[in-house]
Amino acid sequence: MYDYTDFDDAFVRARVAQFSDQVERRLDGSLTEEEFRPLRLMNGLYLQLHAYMLRVAIPYGTINPRQMRQLAHIAETHDKGYGHFTTRQNIQFNWPNLPDVPAILGLLADVGMHAIQTSGNCVRNVTADHFAGAAADEIEDPRPYAELLRQWSTDHPEFQFLPRKFKIAITGAPNDRAVTGAHDIGLRMVRNAAGEPGFTVLVGGGLGRTPMVGMVVREFLPVADLLPYVEAVLSVYNTLGRRDNKYKARIKITLHETGKAEISRMIEERFAELRSQFGGADQRLLDDIRAAFAAPVLRDAPVGAFDAFHKADPTFRAWADTNLAAHRDAAHAIVTISLKAHGTTPGDATAEQMRLIADLAERYGHNEIRISHEQNVILPHVHKSDLPTLHAALMQAGLATANVGLVSDIIACPGMDYCALATARSIPVAQEIALRLREVGLEEEVGPLKIKISGCINACGHHHVGHIGILGLDRAGVENYQITLGGDGTEDAVVGDKTGPGFAYDQVTGAVERILRAYLGLRLSVEETFLQAFRRVGMEPFKHALYGEAARDAA
Repeated sequence: MYDYTDFDDAFVRARVAQFSDQVERRLDGSLTEEEFRPLRLMNGLYLQLHAYMLRVAIPYGTINPRQMRQLAHIAETHDKGYGHFTTRQNIQFNWPNLPDVPAILGLLADVGMHAIQTSGNCVRNVTADHFAGAAADEIEDPRPYAELLRQWSTDHPEFQFLPRKFKIAITGAPNDRAVTGAHDIGLRMVRNAAGEPGFTVLVGGGLGRTPMVGMVVREFLPVADLLPYVEAVLSVYNTLGRRDNKYKARIKITLHETGKAEISRMIEERFAELRSQFGGADQRLLDDIRAAFAAPVLRDAPVGAFDAFHKADPTFRAWADTNLAAHRDAAHAIVTISLKAHGTTPGDATAEQMRLIADLAERYGHNEIRISHEQNVILPHVHKSDLPTLHAALMQAGLATANVGLVSDIIACPGMDYCALATARSIPVAQEIALRLREVGLEEEVGPLKIKISGCINACGHHHVGHIGILGLDRAGVENYQITLGGDGTEDAVVGDKTGPGFAYDQVTGAVERILRAYLGLRLSVEETFLQAFRRVGMEPFKHALYGEAARDAA
């Protein structure tokens, strides 16, 4: 993975020193909270419902054991002993004291981390496929391109004050695990007829109050043209994007109001101007970056121990069948460590758990750790013979929940338990659903299904692209939960459809259970997933299950 250069280190430490002075002036009253607000947001510091929150960047979800241990240290020393991994592949500390924040930023700088551009109307943390560099279906590791975009966008003088925040996601495989269709720019690696790698470019995706799936503006962009093309998109958006109404300021609205044909024409025109200006400097930098992402030297050893354990131990087998993904080397596996034990807060990890993950990555995982947008942790390169021992260690730490991709592997934003913008709770809803479905034995029977929950219209829980999406709203001072069905965040991305009237807080779990029982009665076979069944039969059978007389009486 990429290591900071002396330039990077000096840049980050200068920002820490600058912000330390700003914090001192806020504490002595020289700066009001209103004056301090834009300064703290430039450094990832939010004022939430109960306290400040610091959002730390984990670029494209890649982190090493030393960095993970430092996050654990920060959690214990300056927070309440845990961190929260987010859908932007970042980590948030929910309880830092303002006087401690400069020290936290200094600790981050010691291990090549920071909180720069995790907020503000700028290019946010570039996210990527969490299986990058390991997946069996991958065309090419997308992380060098993500790192190139990170370096280019950090403190870019033209793009620090965009009309609105700007998010980029990139995947190197045909199976989209980065939700590229829901980003301002989505980059999907493909090959052209000659077998050369390039990107299909999507523009104008985004969720929130006006959810849209991105439109393809380039079917094939050669990899060498990535940076000037992305700059062209941002230049056009920076010129056209609305600044009179923040709710209409995202590029998805710009594209909708201007039209795809005109936006595409303007992007291509600007791209033609910019292309020659790069002069190959970006490609020389990319070559250096690629060297930092050299694939690890994988161990060649028998996998008999894995096969034996898989056959003999049902607990290990259940975990392996759900939490392992295919690696490009058949003797290895990609391990997803679920942060969704039933009844816990999705995405939370204690300092002790973070340290164990760091230890396991060093011992078994070639020093690589990934954070997924689904709020789990991944060890991308584990030899199959090591999996039984690794699983035993995870079991002792409460990290061996065998539910990845199942109904309790729920994405949930912090909601009204933490967030000042939230209008309803998310975490307790996720906890109750997970516990109830385990109690009634539906989880394994239902199989693959993605539930996503947001506590407000900003959609940080990605509810629009959940197979079952849940949005918490305020209705006359009462929490009301709107349910959508049929959303999808993959390469076939689509926004889910509303089922109808919302549900009270204490009715949500029952509503989800009725949806799942309806699915079990509708599916043609155990192989037909919820999403496949929904696409076949449509909304009406599920509406009947939710709002029919018997269902209404039961609620």
